[in-house]
Amino acid sequence: MRSPSTVFLMYHELARPGRPTCEDEPGYLRYVVAEEEFRRHLAALKAAGLRGVSVGRALDSANGSDESDDAETRVCVTFDDGCETDLLFAAPLLEEFDCGATFYVVAGFVGRRGYLAPAQVRELAGRGFEVGSHSLTHRFLNGLGDEEVRRELSESKDKLEQWSGRAVEHFSCPGGRWDARVAAFARESGYRTVATSRVGANGRGSDSFRLARVAVRRGDTGREVVRAARGEGLLAQRARAAALDFAKSVLGDAVYHKLHTGLGARAK
Repeated sequence: MRSPSTVFLMYHELARPGRPTCEDEPGYLRYVVAEEEFRRHLAALKAAGLRGVSVGRALDSANGSDESDDAETRVCVTFDDGCETDLLFAAPLLEEFDCGATFYVVAGFVGRRGYLAPAQVRELAGRGFEVGSHSLTHRFLNGLGDEEVRRELSESKDKLEQWSGRAVEHFSCPGGRWDARVAAFARESGYRTVATSRVGANGRGSDSFRLARVAVRRGDTGREVVRAARGEGLLAQRARAAALDFAKSVLGDAVYHKLHTGLGARAK
């Protein structure tokens, strides 16, 4: 990918007063952004001359096959998990501000209460948004055997392509847990990119199968999001991410994963 770099923002569920979130654990809620906060983020990005694009659009522009927008005015917007708010709240606001985005959906969550239904995945794609995979079951891939990793990648891709009616070419790692096998099996499965939770911007020489992203958290202001989109303050973001990684290592994957998607996940 060429310079200047493009920052990939990582969102999760959007919240509206009176509407229960998909999960209620503190570790999950820290990434839940209010609908009106997201509106303010988009307004701030627009005022700063930055326009949201999908992963595919950012990749094509970086590779020189799409010169319609400049890297200096571009920020990539991504959502993880596949919550129903992707369609109900995020999509209308993105359309209002003429922004693209990539929605990474956990195929195994589709149809659960609070998450997208198959018809909603198709509608999201039909409205011009990019659907990517966030795995089949949201298990951390670095702790799985080879065949399990292949299944998480390939079966989620197949299901999401059936539901969306579009090619699914982009993958994001649950919990940001990446290793070289994930990249290799993603290529094997037909993906074009793999996104992680590694903090940084993606520029010339970036590995498309280990893309960096910057998480947006509850309470982040429009000014903070603009700074992140411009690549400012990423050292502090990296330090915060490193502290979180340390906490995960202390808790262990099993406990952290339980807090994220286990007992907190609502039944169908």
